[in-house]
Amino acid sequence: MSVTERRRTSARRESLLGDQPGAFATARHVRITPMKARRVVDMVRGMPVDEALALLQFAPQAASETVYKVLESAIANATTTEDLDRGDLVVAVAQVDEGPTMKRWRPRAQGRATRILKRTSHITLAVQPAEVVAAKIARKTAKKGRTA
Repeated sequence: MSVTERRRTSARRESLLGDQPGAFATARHVRITPMKARRVVDMVRGMPVDEALALLQFAPQAASETVYKVLESAIANATTTEDLDRGDLVVAVAQVDEGPTMKRWRPRAQGRATRILKRTSHITLAVQPAEVVAAKIARKTAKKGRTA
């Protein structure tokens, strides 16, 4: 389905991709801290999808497995719903938002208790064709050049 054939655009897609071609995938309530997940997501932002998958496959971080699955899902969404070529895709948007935090208690000395925070993450990855991302970067740099 192309952008012109789409009847209704979700607000989430509009905020991530606008009217440009591309697709996204999200993993919500992932039991990993956002800080640790951001380390992995920052590595793949802006990379071609095949290179990003290869990097994630061998990354030692625990979050890399989840980010790998989300990226595969985004690629599958792009190839099936948008009819985009897999070899031309680039990771355009990669973000990690904080999810709900589970609060637990740990017993301590003299009858006290300390709080344990088990944080969760919402991981979102969007892929777009390389020429769209390159045009977006060119527009951004041109805008900076005019205002400076």
